[in-house]
Amino acid sequence: MSPVIAAAVLGAGFLSYKGNMAAARAARQTAEYNAQVEENEAVLLQRAKIEEENQLRQQANRLEGLQRVATAKSGITMSGSPMQALADTYFNTELDALKIQYASSIEQTQKVSAATLLRAEGAARSSALRTRAYQSLLEGGRRAMLV
Repeated sequence: MSPVIAAAVLGAGFLSYKGNMAAARAARQTAEYNAQVEENEAVLLQRAKIEEENQLRQQANRLEGLQRVATAKSGITMSGSPMQALADTYFNTELDALKIQYASSIEQTQKVSAATLLRAEGAARSSALRTRAYQSLLEGGRRAMLV
């Protein structure tokens, strides 16, 4: 048929190829951006948990001070039950701090996993769009040959 029509069909195939390649690049970039957001959130969660642990320790120090003052004020020596109360305060604080650290670890792992998943999804979308781009280029060439 007409070389002009064949060129138009081939041109349409090429434009479709370019569009799909651009979409593939955009999918990869979007996935990378979203993954970076997840990783940044992991860092922020870690900082928040560190602050939470610091506040817990400050409160425990205040409580320990109050216990010491109350014991000293009563005239009792720091042994037996008062000493046991201080030990309980210390060990309960450490247990609570470990729970905060464990929760932080879980939250960070979830964010890193989400980032990895986003990158994998972006790579898969990008690959599918690149394949579609090549298909459209080949299809445009096939149609141009038929015209």
